[in-house]
Amino acid sequence: MAESLKPAQACSPAGIVNDREAWQTAICSGLWTCSRPATGRRPTTSCRKTTLSNLGFVLAGAVGLAAVRRSASFVDGREHLPWLVLFVGVLLTSAGSTWYHLAPTNDSLVWDRLPMTLGFMGLLAALIGERVSVRWGIVLLAPLVLLGAASVGYWIRTESLGRGDLRLYYLVQFYPLVAILLLLALYPPRYTRGADLIVALAWYVAAKGAESCDGTIYRALGFVSGHTLKHLLATVGALWLARMLLLRQPVPVQTAGTAA
Repeated sequence: MAESLKPAQACSPAGIVNDREAWQTAICSGLWTCSRPATGRRPTTSCRKTTLSNLGFVLAGAVGLAAVRRSASFVDGREHLPWLVLFVGVLLTSAGSTWYHLAPTNDSLVWDRLPMTLGFMGLLAALIGERVSVRWGIVLLAPLVLLGAASVGYWIRTESLGRGDLRLYYLVQFYPLVAILLLLALYPPRYTRGADLIVALAWYVAAKGAESCDGTIYRALGFVSGHTLKHLLATVGALWLARMLLLRQPVPVQTAGTAA
């Protein structure tokens, strides 16, 4: 299977990407500073740092799973399932991202992106369950996870046809952010520390900002890329969610969301 971006084709000697789609791929997948392993050379220092930064996802996933296991974190035992999916996704992201950054191809990129969709959809289902209805959060969990997987499947299929289409993947990645903000604004909480959700989302937005400035950050700092910072900032966001689960308490019944 062809790679999404071949460094020799995508970048000029000055480091400027000539093709607009190749530029988008480089920015979104981290190939700007971490694509040289595909040439047969040893990984660059920036690539090794990006790979090592995936250890943060191991920490965040493990802490999150430990928080989910605490029965005190949930009024209804069913509520733990979407959070379990989220933190399993965080944990698996470490493995998938490590593979991809050491051997960047379409095949490895699938396993970098797929676990992230578990995180996005798990969080959305969790918030539906806590703000709208536990039942609907559980009912929608599987379809949302399948939609996330389908977005990656659609991309890799279109990529094999020479027209890699990431629109559905972008929708899966960003629509939950909008939906979560609406849920927070329109529905009453079941638990305290709702502001922690906003803080966690802010860390994620900061991570995406660092990713979008990957090459600029690397050229400016010289020792770390924007994609590495993305991993670190996203790790903080995931840890913030785990911290929220450990510290929060149920709100009074009269203001809690529906449990049915």
